[in-house]
Amino acid sequence: MTVTDRFIKYAKFDTESDTETGITPSTPGQMVLAREIEKELREMGLEDITLDDNAYLMATLPANTDKKVPSIGFIAHLDTSPDLTGKDVNPRIVKNYDGTDIVLNKETNVVLSPADFPEMLDYKGQDLIVTDGNTLLGADDKAGIAEIITAIKYLQDHPEIKHGKIRIGFNPDEEIGLGAHKFDVEKFGCEWAYTMDGGPIGELEYENFNAAGVKINIQGRSVHPGYAKDKMTNALVVANKLISLLPASERPEHTTKYEGFFHLTNVSGTVDSATVGYIIRDHDRNLFEGRKRLMLETVDFINKLYPNSTTVEIKDQYYNMREKVEPVKHIVDMAFEAMEAVGVTPIVKPIRGGTDGAQLSFKGLPCPNIFAGGHNFHGRYEFVPVQSMEKAVEVIVKLAEIIASK
Repeated sequence: MTVTDRFIKYAKFDTESDTETGITPSTPGQMVLAREIEKELREMGLEDITLDDNAYLMATLPANTDKKVPSIGFIAHLDTSPDLTGKDVNPRIVKNYDGTDIVLNKETNVVLSPADFPEMLDYKGQDLIVTDGNTLLGADDKAGIAEIITAIKYLQDHPEIKHGKIRIGFNPDEEIGLGAHKFDVEKFGCEWAYTMDGGPIGELEYENFNAAGVKINIQGRSVHPGYAKDKMTNALVVANKLISLLPASERPEHTTKYEGFFHLTNVSGTVDSATVGYIIRDHDRNLFEGRKRLMLETVDFINKLYPNSTTVEIKDQYYNMREKVEPVKHIVDMAFEAMEAVGVTPIVKPIRGGTDGAQLSFKGLPCPNIFAGGHNFHGRYEFVPVQSMEKAVEVIVKLAEIIASK
């Protein structure tokens, strides 16, 4: 089975995660996929296969060398983003892409166009897997799962390639920030690992945002509008005032590279009460802490304008893995070397988001992130080049070989 066959098979499982259920996995489809993959791993003859009640699946490819080699891992996640439905995914392969528009859905006029996504032109002549315009594709991160399993099968079939013990792990609920929460690092038993959860070909990442979630509750005072003078406090107006006080230039749509942001994620309410949600992101820990302070100061100012109206809760979500990975930078260097060895130009850059690898790094498992090959994650315009997935397989194989040779 090719990496493409595997990916298309996995993409058809509905594994969209859900922030509201409060259970792990957050949706039953993730366990359905985990059981299917478990069956596949057993048929391959892997060892130490475990699937727990929370849909954490682990397995081992034993070392085939007597040389003392570190045990390493490769990790990907089972779920897809709740931003767009992952039900009834219908992947299609556009062979030998010619650089023109791709009509994803004629009935609803959904078109994947290089005018909107110029990076498509980087893949002229390659084969692109696209959606039917109704769902996301799920290359984030089912491409990663397919690549890991295909690479492990290749190593099984080519015993002349020497490698140490390799552990693979597939976990639920990464897209809702919970993928690493119940990941048993001690049971996984590796010195370090790599998540195959990056974007376009060549991406190699060991920096990510520091992240916090913010929930603001506003209590207004509802009075009949005909008699509201000097009595009404409109919670929606208070919410609007608060939003206007945070720097407009530091929203996601105005930031890039190492620039952090305040991202307004939701507003709901009535005259009587309102709720405002934000996420705060910054690569620099000091700047991150400063952003949290500014949020608190803004709420304090609102309470001076509208006494006792507003409360705020800020919860840290994850931190920049760089502080845990940089002391063992050789694990990034070997991934860099593996990419170059198979003809991929490494693109080392910070993740403008999070990854299970960040939380795992702080749990004692340093975990850089390697490309899975996809573009436009979490939406109907998502696509992944077949050749990028094939190169990711080559990178995994070469990385295992390089680590064994050191």
